[in-house]
Amino acid sequence: MVTKSTGESWMSPSEFARTLPRGIGLNLLVGDVGAEVGFCREVLGAMILHADEDFAAIELCGSIFMLHADHAYDGHPMQGAVKGQAARGAGIEIRVMGLDPDRVEARAKAMGAEVLQAATNRPHGLRECHIAAPSGFVWAPGVAAA
Repeated sequence: MVTKSTGESWMSPSEFARTLPRGIGLNLLVGDVGAEVGFCREVLGAMILHADEDFAAIELCGSIFMLHADHAYDGHPMQGAVKGQAARGAGIEIRVMGLDPDRVEARAKAMGAEVLQAATNRPHGLRECHIAAPSGFVWAPGVAAA
């Protein structure tokens, strides 16, 4: 593991791990933590709990997820899976239920993020949009269709 951050530690990794709830959690490996944090805050409306150039902890709609910079995973077996990949998460939609897709789409356009699918009422009963983050991960906010 390679760290670039020289600031004071937010909390130890073991302290943070003990705060995570049971259930499924996300840890996204990204090339640029800062760009991804900006997207999460400005487009998704997420609360940034902590961010530095190595790691970010983010709360969105009551869930906490993490971002790790690629360099923080040097020597980790997962590093080979992402090395040289321009877009991340092929085949994965990160769904965020309860997040207004029309508002997310508007913020994405204002920020210049790629809107893959505009907010649309879908046959499965949801209104959703699909937005690409700087890393290429696809976020799909949605609500029950009116």
